[in-house]
Amino acid sequence: MSAGDSREEAHERVNRRWAEVLQETRVAQTGVQILFGFLLSVAFTARFDDLSAFDTHVYVATVILGAAATGALIAPVSLHRFLTGQQMKDDLVAIAGRLMVTGLVLLSLTISGTVLLILHVVLPDLLAEIFAGSVLLWFALCWYGLPLYLKRRSARRVLGRG
Repeated sequence: MSAGDSREEAHERVNRRWAEVLQETRVAQTGVQILFGFLLSVAFTARFDDLSAFDTHVYVATVILGAAATGALIAPVSLHRFLTGQQMKDDLVAIAGRLMVTGLVLLSLTISGTVLLILHVVLPDLLAEIFAGSVLLWFALCWYGLPLYLKRRSARRVLGRG
């Protein structure tokens, strides 16, 4: 096999990237759908009427964020269904990638809001807010900071500075 044969063809690369996006979407969708289902059920619990105005506002914001995350994370499937056969796979991969990042941002906010809502019931307000903020910071570091760091480190290596 020659060196040229081992290189991925453009259509193979876009097909591989699309398959990766769909797999990532499956993972994220499952999590957001379970969380969203939990959030929807909270309003029907006996203790919901006892929530403070702050907690009610956190709940409403978290439900809206969860719905938006669900929409962003399911959108690549809808795009694929409507645009299959239109010779737009490069565009689909790029847009789906942006929707996934948007969905993950919304999901991190949804999870942090859920943590805040739950911890406000069992902990003093300030401690609940510190923990919820810590969860959000953890997501920011794991989901965004680490990939950006690794991308920059890789770029430095390619440029011979690492």
